[in-house]
Amino acid sequence: YKRQALGNVVGSNLFNVLFVLGLSALIAPLVVSAQLVRFDVPIMVGVSFLALFLGWDGRIDRLEGCVLFAGIVVYSLVLISKGREEPLHDGAARSPSLTQSWWVHPILVLGGLGLLVLGSNWLVDGAAALARHLGVSDLIVGLTLVAAGTSLPEAATSVVAALRGQRDLAVGNVVGSNIFNILAVLGLSGIVSAEGLPVPEPALGFDLPVMIAAAVACLPIFFTGYVIARWEGALFLGYYAAYTLYLILSSTGHDLLPLLSWTMIAFVVPITVVTLVLCTFRAVRNRNAADRFKAP
Repeated sequence: YKRQALGNVVGSNLFNVLFVLGLSALIAPLVVSAQLVRFDVPIMVGVSFLALFLGWDGRIDRLEGCVLFAGIVVYSLVLISKGREEPLHDGAARSPSLTQSWWVHPILVLGGLGLLVLGSNWLVDGAAALARHLGVSDLIVGLTLVAAGTSLPEAATSVVAALRGQRDLAVGNVVGSNIFNILAVLGLSGIVSAEGLPVPEPALGFDLPVMIAAAVACLPIFFTGYVIARWEGALFLGYYAAYTLYLILSSTGHDLLPLLSWTMIAFVVPITVVTLVLCTFRAVRNRNAADRFKAP
């Protein structure tokens, strides 16, 4: 189960960025706020590197778990402070009906929390049984089935937000969830585990670096006009399909695994990097030209 905990966090973050954002951008190009680009996304990248650094010795112990959890406390306090500084929108005023029935909301929160804990236990038990039946490791199950299952709320929220035109919410939901996964979930898992949370070598050598790469890829994509275009969403979905296929081939020892790895390293990754660099350069050039045009 401990390997599932790490695999769930890493897999959930990859699912959020590559699948949820990709699917949402295919529905409608996603608008990215300046705060996300300048504050939240760099934090997501930073805590992704921090997770790899803390787990480099093969374990996240209680002290390191406390460091991670302290990070989510500080991050939450900063967000609350920023939220208080921003004025309320016209539609953000409290309605009398909501004020009068304030006691309903704590009941809904507690009820949803209880159902979430119950569903999580069922999901972990079922995933462990499936792993034993298929003969694959708990890490692989955590990276795929458990990660996708636990990320379904984020997927539903982001897709509905994209359909309703609340496209900034779709992006913020994913970025905030990834930061919470690393700081709160990994932190608490390291704290409550007496022997610490194990970090397997496959996760150090492949899965955590892929999670970092996905987080870093958000910077140039988000920076190009503060919009995630449909082709970028398709690119994210393609990478998630390739990652999932790699995990399946790796767990079964399939002969196609070397061909897939060579294709990704030799062609797909370089082409993607060059494309993102060119798009970023064009966006910077257009922005500078617009600033010169506006200047008196």
